[in-house]
Amino acid sequence: MKAWFRIDLWKRVMIGLAIGLAIGTAVRYGMISSLGHDDGIARSREIAEIFKPLGDLFLNLIRMLVVPLIFLTLVSGVLALGDPRKLGRLGGRTIGIYMMTTLVAVTLGLIMGTIFQPGNGYDLSSVTPEQIAETQARLESGGALEQVGVYESIMRTILSIVPTNIVASMTNGDVLPIIFFAIMFGIGILLAGEAGKPMAKVFDAGSEAILKLTLIVMETAPFGVAALMAWVMADQGFSVVSSLALMTVALYLACALHMLLTHGFLIKVVGRLPLIPFYRGITDAQLVAFSTSSSSATLPVTLSVAEKNLGVGKSVASSVLPLGSTINMDGTALYQGLIALFAAQALGIDVSIGMYFTVAVMATLVSIGTAGIPSVSLFLATTTLGVVGATPEQMFVILAPLFAFDRLLDMMRTVTNITGDLAVSTLVAKWEGDLDEDIFRAEDNVTAEIDRTVTHDA
Repeated sequence: MKAWFRIDLWKRVMIGLAIGLAIGTAVRYGMISSLGHDDGIARSREIAEIFKPLGDLFLNLIRMLVVPLIFLTLVSGVLALGDPRKLGRLGGRTIGIYMMTTLVAVTLGLIMGTIFQPGNGYDLSSVTPEQIAETQARLESGGALEQVGVYESIMRTILSIVPTNIVASMTNGDVLPIIFFAIMFGIGILLAGEAGKPMAKVFDAGSEAILKLTLIVMETAPFGVAALMAWVMADQGFSVVSSLALMTVALYLACALHMLLTHGFLIKVVGRLPLIPFYRGITDAQLVAFSTSSSSATLPVTLSVAEKNLGVGKSVASSVLPLGSTINMDGTALYQGLIALFAAQALGIDVSIGMYFTVAVMATLVSIGTAGIPSVSLFLATTTLGVVGATPEQMFVILAPLFAFDRLLDMMRTVTNITGDLAVSTLVAKWEGDLDEDIFRAEDNVTAEIDRTVTHDA
């Protein structure tokens, strides 16, 4: 047991991911080999359901932390700022950078779509009526087929920020209203002066407690990741990837380039910080993001990594990262551009320069305020597909095969999203003088500290 905890957490998560991948692959292709293709797939999907509850348990542990973590740390972060005017400056910088990186991401997605041409020659006749019917039901149940203008879309997002019932918002996990209320409540405590100091101490203590609990939950990550990967591979396997191989390659390459070039530019050129400590420090959060496919579910780990591994101050981390988990969706915007070109190429629609521009703007706008949950990008895609002229019937045909393997694409999109969150929080902390560069540049990060603590307690 002590030997296990002496291994860095990110390495243990990688071990769990590899084990889950091996188990899921062995189950799927072992069943196909012994029972034949159709019966083997059916049996492997039955076995996959054995792993899913274990993965769901891990996700529930993380989701359990999201709402209290956002509320407690954000209020504590506002209190740490001490001056509400500083919060306004910090928020303006953060939103500005998030918008810029999102626009770059969707542009990169359009470039990759143009280079790889993932929709050219794709046989849409292979999409079954059952798949189309299931896709239609999903989109209609999520309200995704309702077409609204850009202005109305923006106004809906703005109105959704201010909660009419904060308790209901917390119950539903609506992040933007929680962020708004937490900021306003923190400002209220600051303005209360001496009378607010006891309440400030409560939130500071609560923030520390929830972060300690986050470290405990992180120790379950290797096992949760193993279960999730075993479930995904046993349920879907590699065959679904090969059917849309160009889309897969284009997305993974675009996301990798975005993280390396765009986020690397923010850290190295704008922030004048070394890249290796940054990428080394965010590994834990990236691996959890890859396995959960949810920016919101990864938020507890992202906050911990920012403070303990990168040296981002609490006031910046607790303000920038919850906001980023909602409005900074680089991977989502990038995918919207790819889907639009995939649809246009598959349907034989000519894409003009003006249409490229419209898709870029629309994808940037629709990604703002997106819920940080798995596969939400496909529900947003109806708006983007409408820009290239796809009819609702054509949307069903295009999105049906994408729904089938979106989980594997969503993993990479989520990694891109949280990498952007951490890059922006690091840059803003640098500008605000709230970055501990000794921690940022240190060889040992929180993972080693956690391991030593756990080993000692064991």
